[in-house]
Amino acid sequence: MHDAVIIGAGHNGLTCAYYLAKKGMKIALLEAAEVVGGAAVTDEFLPGFKNSAASYTVSLLNPKVIRDMELERHGLKVVLRKTDNFLPGDGTYLLAGRNGLTRKEIARHVKSDAEGYDRYIAELETVVHLLKKWLLRAPPNVGRKVSAIPKLLSLGRDMAGLSLAETQIVHDFAMRSESEILERHFEGELTKALFGFDGVVGNFASPQAPGTAYVLLHHLFGEAAGVPGAWGHAIGGMGSITQAMARACREAGVDIVLNTPVEEVVVSGGRASGVVAGGKAWTARSVVAGVNPKLLFDRLIPQGAVDADVSSRMHGWKCESATFRMNVALSELPKFTVLPKKGDHLTAGIIIAPSLDYMHKAWLDAAVNGWAKKPIIEMLIPSTLDPSLAPKGKHVASLFCQHFRYDLGPGRSWDKEREKAADAIIATVDSHAPGFAKSVLGRQIHSPLDLERRFGLIGGDIFHGKMGLDQLFSARPMIGAADYRMPLKGLYLCGSGSHPGGGVTGAPGHNAARAILQDRRLWARGH
Repeated sequence: MHDAVIIGAGHNGLTCAYYLAKKGMKIALLEAAEVVGGAAVTDEFLPGFKNSAASYTVSLLNPKVIRDMELERHGLKVVLRKTDNFLPGDGTYLLAGRNGLTRKEIARHVKSDAEGYDRYIAELETVVHLLKKWLLRAPPNVGRKVSAIPKLLSLGRDMAGLSLAETQIVHDFAMRSESEILERHFEGELTKALFGFDGVVGNFASPQAPGTAYVLLHHLFGEAAGVPGAWGHAIGGMGSITQAMARACREAGVDIVLNTPVEEVVVSGGRASGVVAGGKAWTARSVVAGVNPKLLFDRLIPQGAVDADVSSRMHGWKCESATFRMNVALSELPKFTVLPKKGDHLTAGIIIAPSLDYMHKAWLDAAVNGWAKKPIIEMLIPSTLDPSLAPKGKHVASLFCQHFRYDLGPGRSWDKEREKAADAIIATVDSHAPGFAKSVLGRQIHSPLDLERRFGLIGGDIFHGKMGLDQLFSARPMIGAADYRMPLKGLYLCGSGSHPGGGVTGAPGHNAARAILQDRRLWARGH
């Protein structure tokens, strides 16, 4: 018998397992795939060409998790992009990066926007500072009055410490659209697009939609290689993160069992008491799920094991990030019309979405027609930083694309349209970098349906559930279950469907482990 069995060896499952094992608990970590990592894995998708298969860049991985798990000692190496972002536009471009580059570039387009940038950064710092306080803490579990009181008091103290102006800023970023906020600060279209892209990453929404300002914030919490706000690349791809985590877990005594899909959560005496996986019963005092909460409640928990209201609410958990993910092998580096020479801009996140209006039209096209013919694309060429990913002189590129709906409507399927959509994505890049399409030697495609089939990302949702205002903080995954304790005794959630949400952060796994250890101490005292 194990103290806990964890469903899914994604990065949060691995993180949770490590913290529990370090406290002496006997942990079994069960993974359906033949390799750990969930969506943070590296594939050789063409002979000699490797790249991150789904998640694709490093910034949000929490520094405490990196330190505690000693990931660098276990082989993780992160390098910074030489330029953070490159936005090709119509006859011009915008670069973003450290050491004043972003401000300088913004002023090059619209001089007055430099002062707008200063104001914008000051507002961001106000909100991000507050939100960072809650990344590694469970939010107030409203609906459970006694347990919620200390957290509500803590949140109240944080808010009371803000001035009126700061409180207004927090409200704006929590409730408004990113378009409202960005248009208040900037005139330049490429500048607004630079910041606006973060609000639609993994988010099927127009930049005009309320709540997109918060999603924008969610991508600003991190750091890479010790540099706050920077974006980096894990040498060897994202799989190197989870492989380092697996080494840390094994060293701590975690039993990692691969090729073992969990079929059902075992419920006895009104509590989760184990799982059935690989045709075998695994008994445990606690069951911890690193999977999408909709998958957990719809497919793994026996019917009738939880209240009908809970089942109904979790069946209605909204999952759609409208993401299409593709890797390509390249015979040569792309040459962008606006900046054709080789340079540091090719190490950047190359954002093809030159205005907020372009992003709105991509959303509208997908809402009406299923997917955007002129999509929003972030392209990375990680082989410019990591030559181990491709043969000498060749390259790999990742393309992270919006908006591509999971449900295409009656009579349509991604099995029939995935290649056509991939062609449209490549054509969009080629329109900015002529010759790109001819340089493609091969490609790996993950449509929203492919993401669900391979990684268990229900609805193709990379965040395990939409990051809307109704599915965040104390409502993630539902009111009364925000503290990682699910409405079934002995069952916990440690994946991105819990606070603080998606991205390769490790925060949900860290926080869930804390809740489990608290309950274990109470259980020990009671026995």
